[in-house]
Amino acid sequence: MIRSYRPTDLARVKEITAICFEGVSIDRNIEEAFGVLGGKDWRWRKLRHVDADTAEANAIGVFVYEEGDLLVGYITCRLDSESKIGWIPNMAVIPESQGQGIGKQLMERAFTYFRDGGMEVAKIETLDQNPVGQVFYPSMGFEEVARQIHYAKKL
Repeated sequence: MIRSYRPTDLARVKEITAICFEGVSIDRNIEEAFGVLGGKDWRWRKLRHVDADTAEANAIGVFVYEEGDLLVGYITCRLDSESKIGWIPNMAVIPESQGQGIGKQLMERAFTYFRDGGMEVAKIETLDQNPVGQVFYPSMGFEEVARQIHYAKKL
């Protein structure tokens, strides 16, 4: 069942994020190249993104999927009323629940949110090292519009 995010979901959303972004996070790639930075690992940096997604101003665009009493996935959405582009910063479904259509349902909920908000385009990003995203997003109608390379330099 999909429902709107509640602040009490934050710990579980972060837990899902840490599990699902293990091999597909720019922050993890930076850590692999340069080691732990500032005494904080890649999870700490990635989870700060979730804090921003779920902050009061953005929380209306966060939806979670529950199986019984267990939250197994989520999607975060942001509206840009000036550009008319809806953005999905983060989406994750725990590995044990993948392949059951949960991601598709969450994505459809995001599309509804975007349409209701007057958006004309939905966008999402993924890394080249994320084969699941590279198959799933096009299956949901997304078209590749650009590739981006991230560089980092140890100071």
